[in-house]
Amino acid sequence: MRRRGLILSAALPALALAAPPPLRVVASFSILADLIRAIGGPVVAVSSLVGPDADAHVYQPSPADARRLADAQLMVVNGLGFEGWLDRLVQASGFRGTLLTASVGIQPRRLGREPDPHAWQDLGMVQRYVKTLTAALIDMRLDDQQALRARADAYLGQLQSMDAALRKRLDRLSREQRRVVTSHDAFGYFGDAYGVDFLSAQGMSTNSEPSASAVARLIQQIRRQQVRAVFVENISDPRLIERIAREGGVRVGGRLYSDALSGPSGPAATFLQLFAHNAEAICTALGV
Repeated sequence: MRRRGLILSAALPALALAAPPPLRVVASFSILADLIRAIGGPVVAVSSLVGPDADAHVYQPSPADARRLADAQLMVVNGLGFEGWLDRLVQASGFRGTLLTASVGIQPRRLGREPDPHAWQDLGMVQRYVKTLTAALIDMRLDDQQALRARADAYLGQLQSMDAALRKRLDRLSREQRRVVTSHDAFGYFGDAYGVDFLSAQGMSTNSEPSASAVARLIQQIRRQQVRAVFVENISDPRLIERIAREGGVRVGGRLYSDALSGPSGPAATFLQLFAHNAEAICTALGV
C-alpha cells in the first residue's frame, strides 16, 4: 500500500503542471502569421494559407487548405477586401472556430470606392493590428495573458523605434525628392505615413494587367518628375518594371516585399525584417 501511494503522489504534480496544447491558428497570409507568432510565442501553433513569396490576390484555396482550416480554433484574416476567396473557403471547410479580422477599427485609405487593404505598410497601423491580435489571443487563452501582454509590449516597442528612425531619416529629403515606382499599388499606407509618393501602373490588386496607355503615362511621369527609384516586388513578374525603368531612363533599385514575406533564408523572413529591408532599400535609392 505504501508503494502504491508513493506512485500516485508522484504522478499528481505532473498532471497539474501539464500545459494546455497550443492554440491552433490559421492566418490568411504570411505577414499576419508572423505577427501572430511574434505575439503568441509557444501559446500558438500558426500556419499560413498563402505562404512566403506568394500572391494572396490570386490565391486559389486547395482541399488541403480547407482541411487545415476545419481543424483550426482561430482564423485571422486581414479584411478590407484582401481575401476575396474567404467566404467560399470558410463554407467549403465547415470551419466552426473564431474568425478574426485583424484590420478591425482601421480607417482605410481608398482608391476610388475600393478600400486599400495593405495597411501593414504603415507601422502605426501595424500597432493597431498587434493590439487587436493580442486582445483576441488573451480572450481565448486567459491564463496566458501575462506572457501574451509582455510579448506584445516588446513587439510594440520595436515597431515604435523603427517608425521613429525611418521618419528621422526621410526628414533629410524634401517631399519633391521622395518619389518611387513599384509594380502594383501596395505602398499607399507607407506613402501616407512617411511622405513618399508611390507611383504604379497597376492598381491595388495584381489580378488585372495594366493598360498600354497607363504604362506610357507612368513612363512620361517618371521622366517629367525625375523619379529616382523603381522597384520590383517579390510577388510580381519583374518584366513590366524592368521595361518601365529602361524606357523611363532610371535603374531598378532592388526588390520590395509588399504582400508576403520572403522564405526563411531571405531578407524578409519576418515582418520586422520585411519592413526594415523595404525602408533601407527605399532610403538608399532616394539617396538618404
